[in-house]
Amino acid sequence: MNIILDTHALIWFFEGDANLSEKARLAIENSENKKYVSIASLWEIAIKISIGKLFLQKSLDIFLADLEMSGIEVLPISTSHVRHVSQLEFFHKDPFDRLIIAQGIIEQFPVVTKDENFQLYPVNVHW
Repeated sequence: MNIILDTHALIWFFEGDANLSEKARLAIENSENKKYVSIASLWEIAIKISIGKLFLQKSLDIFLADLEMSGIEVLPISTSHVRHVSQLEFFHKDPFDRLIIAQGIIEQFPVVTKDENFQLYPVNVHW
């Protein structure tokens, strides 16, 4: 199965946070699953660190190095993703999440997220 990790799922997985559900953790750890994180999530993390809204246990450089070594691939933003964002109903207002939703829909990958707003869209949620 191919899965996209929402920003919080990625952070909680790397930091061993108990907020990550058991089902989500097992999906991420399953070597048969191909894992992705949107470049939008990495952008969101960098922005939130820079404005003091997010504090990681490790530096951003180490976090990104850990990501590279983890086997989780970075999913780039394509024009089809951007096009689909423009067609989404405005249930969810967060621009990063809207892009991740569009990527999940276009790529037909479930999204690992606790965010209940994702369920308002035709994207599979894995939590």
